Amino acid sequence: MQQPIVGYHRDEEDHWVAELACGHNQHVRHQPPWAERPWVLTEEGRRSRLGLALECVKCDRGEPRDIPPVP
Repeated sequence: MQQPIVGYHRDEEDHWVAELACGHNQHVRHQPPWAERPWVLTEEGRRSRLGLALECVKCDRGEPRDIPPVP
């Protein structure tokens, strides 16, 4: 299921994690040659991808939210 990126944070290993509208998190690493995401390295690049839809396998599997809903 496609879900838009609504924000970002860093994990305990300092990797960037996209926060999706569904409440799930997804790593967005730049690790060539496996993952080419140079945009994640700058604030401007990350901001330019807000709203970009990513495939959320956690939604597909019916997993609970990673982050609690905002009241």
